[in-house]
Amino acid sequence: MKKVLTHTAKVLLPLLIAGALLYWMYRDFDFSEAKRIFLHEMNIWWLVASLVPITLSHVMRGLRWLITLEPLGYRPKTGDSIDAIFIAYASNIVIPRVGEVSRCAVLSKYDGVPFSKALGTLVAERLVDMLLVLIFVCVMLLTKFDVFLSLFAQTGTTELSLSALFASPKTYLIIGAALALCALLWWWLRHTALYAKLKAMVRGFVDGLLSLRTMRRKGLFLLYTIGIWVGYFLEFYLAFYCFPFTAQLSVVQALVIFAAISLAIIIPTPNGAGPWHFVVISMMTLYGVSQAGASSFALIVHAFQTLGVMCLGAYGWVALQVRNKKRVDG
Repeated sequence: MKKVLTHTAKVLLPLLIAGALLYWMYRDFDFSEAKRIFLHEMNIWWLVASLVPITLSHVMRGLRWLITLEPLGYRPKTGDSIDAIFIAYASNIVIPRVGEVSRCAVLSKYDGVPFSKALGTLVAERLVDMLLVLIFVCVMLLTKFDVFLSLFAQTGTTELSLSALFASPKTYLIIGAALALCALLWWWLRHTALYAKLKAMVRGFVDGLLSLRTMRRKGLFLLYTIGIWVGYFLEFYLAFYCFPFTAQLSVVQALVIFAAISLAIIIPTPNGAGPWHFVVISMMTLYGVSQAGASSFALIVHAFQTLGVMCLGAYGWVALQVRNKKRVDG
């Protein structure tokens, strides 16, 4: 029963967050305006073109994964690694962050890569991605601080006071209680049969994490990493040319919006729905796009690109079955 409730919460909570944000932003929106823009003002071929860089980005992510697995002695099929990425991103639309589990499960099932080690390499990749994004966001914050300050003012973030938070005795009581609870759980865990299994999993996880240190093609790994994020940006930027009211925005403005999106999608919702829309609409209106235009852009582009991710996931699943069926039959 507990597992059922936990699983249900993992599915429903992101949906509720996304639904609440979308309702709040579109509660007074005239959807007939979005329909008019879609039918008469939009050049859909730019949206189709935006699927090319994101597809290449996923392919590069699959190729990069092979580099981190190589030091561990595993060489899965290139197609399986790429298809696992396609499936992972499609899975995240249903349950956020479940894609990380699904992609590791694919290589574990079809290529014999231990799940814990695959997960370790995945986390290693994520750390590199986070570092790259952090550098990018910091550059944008430093060069366009006034724009981000305007965005934060809309959310009320500027009213938060960290000094007031840490001046309260309740904060330290909560921290102390949390540490005591962690110590108690650790003591209990060490006296259970589960401890040995978890220790083996952690060992495999660490091996995967350390694969970055021993991998041979570090330059290619870095090149793929940059290519992945360039692909993400181009997917977003090419969509600007679909509409006359966003085609006028510059590359620099697109980079600033993309940086804000990179922060917002930390909130786990299906394909970033909700936080993605909020940032895009808020930032575009700051840059002079009308509320109706920005809302229509966010609605149409996100829906189309989500559909594209689902199609890639379906292709990946079919290709995976066909490829491995041939291997078994052969």
